[in-house]
Amino acid sequence: MSFLGNIVWLLCGGLLSGLGWLIAGLIWCVSVVGIPIGVQCFKFARLSFMPFGKEVVYEGGAVSFLVNVAWFLISGIELAIVNFLLGVLLTVTVVGIPFGKQFFKIAKLALAPFGAQIYRL
Repeated sequence: MSFLGNIVWLLCGGLLSGLGWLIAGLIWCVSVVGIPIGVQCFKFARLSFMPFGKEVVYEGGAVSFLVNVAWFLISGIELAIVNFLLGVLLTVTVVGIPFGKQFFKIAKLALAPFGAQIYRL
């Protein structure tokens, strides 16, 4: 079921969300200091392309908090707003509610992605 959900997900805006994470990762990889953050963006792009059957668990410490602050100011706000708006748009219909919930999950991840772990269900 998660395979079919991921295929339909790409058509309902998942492709746009995943490309946003890829672009953010490429921008962060321009500088040597940003490469670790860019690599994390690429990991989250994979989640954004196929979110069904995966769960995000938030862990972290002081370093994650500091990186999340920099992330929030530079890239996080834009990604969170786009994913939130797509989620609101899809939850208008009953059929779109599962897809909207996935967008809300990714929007939350976009606000504070560092210290988050992705697990398969």
